[in-house]
Formats: sequence, C-alpha cells, structure tokens
Amino acid sequence: MSRRRGRKRPRPFGLFEPPLPAEEYIEQRHFFREFRRRLADGVPSQEFLKQIRDEILATTKLPHAIDYLLTEMLHSGRLADAMRRLDHYFTPFQTFVVEASELDRARFDQRVAFAVLERLAAYSAKRPDRPGLFIYQFESVARNRLGYDRSLEAIAADPAYGDDWREWIASVRKALGAVEFADLVYRRSERARLDRRRQDPDYEPTVPILFGEAEGRIARANIGKDPLYMFSAFQRQLGYPRVPRPKVGPQEPVFHPALEERLQRIEKRIAVIDAELKGDLKIEDLAKKSPPDWEL
Repeated sequence: MSRRRGRKRPRPFGLFEPPLPAEEYIEQRHFFREFRRRLADGVPSQEFLKQIRDEILATTKLPHAIDYLLTEMLHSGRLADAMRRLDHYFTPFQTFVVEASELDRARFDQRVAFAVLERLAAYSAKRPDRPGLFIYQFESVARNRLGYDRSLEAIAADPAYGDDWREWIASVRKALGAVEFADLVYRRSERARLDRRRQDPDYEPTVPILFGEAEGRIARANIGKDPLYMFSAFQRQLGYPRVPRPKVGPQEPVFHPALEERLQRIEKRIAVIDAELKGDLKIEDLAKKSPPDWEL
C-alpha cells in the first residue's frame, strides 16, 4: 500500500555561512529573551547585565561583550552606543533596532525590540538564507514603523550581504513608494527569469538573481495586495521566521465609569428637552425608561 507523502518545502535559495558560530547566536537568543522577560518584571538593565553574565556559555564571546555593555551603560545609559562600538560582534541592524527602542518619545517598545533580536538570533543559529534574513529584517521595520531610510542602510551593512545585495537594497530605498515591494522582489527572482524565458528562450537577466523560484512565485501572487499577506505566505510556505507583535491588551475607558454614566444621563436629558421643544415628546417613551436614567 502506497503511503501518501506531504509536499516538500522548496529548497532554500541563497544559503550562507553566518559571520559568527552557531553557539554565539544560541547564546544571543538566550540573552535577548532573558533581557525581554526581566524588563517585563521591572529589573533595571544594569542589574540584569550583572546577573546574566554567569548564565552565558563561557566559551563564547558574549560574556566579554556583556562586560563592555555594562561599562558603557553605567556611563551613557544606552545600550546602542556600546553595541555600535562592538560592530565586530553585533550587526548594524541589531544596533539599529535597540537604538530605535531607546529614542526619546519612542513608540517602539524595548521588549518588542529584544523579541525581534531574539528570533533573528534563533534564525541565524540554523541554516539561514539571505532572502529569509532580508525579508525578516524588512518586515520587522515595516510592522514597527521604524522608517525605511536608516533601517535599510543598517540592513545593507550586515556582513551577510555581498555587493549585489547592497546595490539592490540601495535601489529599494529609492524605489519604495513608487514601486510595490512585492514587485521589487519578483523582478530579482528566478521565477521572473523563467517567466521571461517562456517568451524569449535566449533571455538572460542583466542583474544578479537574488531570490529563488519559490520566493518569486509568492511575490508575484501578492502584487497589488497588502505586503503583510506576502510576509505571511513566506512564513507558511518557506519557514521564514515570524516577526513578533506586541500584545494588545483591553483598552481602558476614556472616562471614569462614574463620569461616563453621568454623561449618558445628561445626553438622555438633553434628548428629552429637545423632543419636548419640537413637540415630539411622548409619555409612553418616558414610561419605558427607568427613573434613574433621567436623574441629574
């Protein structure tokens, strides 16, 4: 009896060797996760950095980085300043995300920032590919409204990307707003090359192919749609990491409940007075209301 097999996932396109060993990213993931959790518990950053050092694997470079982070935090009070000086260990995008959460009047919750870096480290610890890395970074920026100019500059400076990717990312910075992001991805995909070859068998692209056939197919299917649908399809079909989203709690009432109730009574009283002036007031309508609703 033949056994039905599930559909295999497309082979990743653009696999690369991350600049740090996998154990470094595993410890980074633990570092960012614990930072996020203890911030939620109200633990000060300096106190956390003192506590977490002993938890980190001593054979990695992260304990030394934490020592430097703690020293700089005591002077400037900002993590991003220290991370920028450790550019051989933290990428420009990691620094940008933390800096965005530390800005005065920042709407970007620091706990969300560390969650973004936590999942990025988890993805880098496995066998990452450049399309997946870029899409995750771009979606993180888009969802959290961090601005495309400086963010794409930080993404392009990531050592994972070569000159071909940096040139394309620079072109994306200029084209966003005039050209759909899904179309930009599709044009640089293997799927676009195959589609053109159906019309012209001798066609060869004049620019490097950066995305695979699967990425291009998904991008083409989402042209004209909300980009969030394309990001979701990448996650379902290709296993791209999901960008964390802040939990939205129940909204607090604008007014105190007692004041809200009094305002409702005043509105009803005004409605009665208005109906009386227009001659539309009926005794039956008053009888349907309970007496407290009409008290001032």
